[in-house]
Amino acid sequence: MNTTCGRDNPRLNLLLFTAADRLGGGRIRLADQRLRHLLQVLGATIGDELRVGELGGLTGTGRVLEIDSEQAVLAIELDSAPPPKLPLRLVLALPRPKMLRRIVRTVAELGVAELHLIHSYRVEKSYWQTPALQADTLRDYLVQGLEQSRDTALPQLQCHRRFKPFVEDVLPGLAEGRRALLAHPGDYPPCPRDLQQETLLVIGPEGGFIPYEVGKLEAAGCQAVSLGPRILRVENALSTLLGRLF
Repeated sequence: MNTTCGRDNPRLNLLLFTAADRLGGGRIRLADQRLRHLLQVLGATIGDELRVGELGGLTGTGRVLEIDSEQAVLAIELDSAPPPKLPLRLVLALPRPKMLRRIVRTVAELGVAELHLIHSYRVEKSYWQTPALQADTLRDYLVQGLEQSRDTALPQLQCHRRFKPFVEDVLPGLAEGRRALLAHPGDYPPCPRDLQQETLLVIGPEGGFIPYEVGKLEAAGCQAVSLGPRILRVENALSTLLGRLF
């Protein structure tokens, strides 16, 4: 499965390619969904210039040298670094499958460097069986977020299917040297603003973590903070929290 094209994006802000697309001599060849996007959405013709980026590398411009129904060949010049990542490790209770794509795309779009999807009591076990959790599919979602935000650096993503082993064995290492925050509804101090330090942020499922889980997270070093009395959907809480913190 090729994951270098955001098939569902109406227009790409950045055309991503990989080393496998290189022809040599500062040229790349496209012959998949990205070619269809060039033809059907952008209406690209010979001589057009596009914003391009190499996955994991620099960004720059690509000039169309050849294009037809079989392939497009672009001459590329890469001269700019991608935007910096947030100083953030994000831990997120696995969302419902129909929300997963939007949330993973948003994570990449907003510049999160590292994402950990975890289980919790309010996460249905069936969620872990969704095809959307296949590695190629998750990567595709992340790439779509990168294309939107003109980024080339894929966030690290890991899945943890058991809550207790994650909190006891993995989370303390993730939190070491960072300010660890647990966003949770309730009578907690307000979420801080404009942090300038390495941070770990934990966000639960809709309805929040159960008290046992909150206790385990606090025991692992997380400070519970609140966004106020309103209960937000996970995708809204995520955007609000990152906008407030950074």
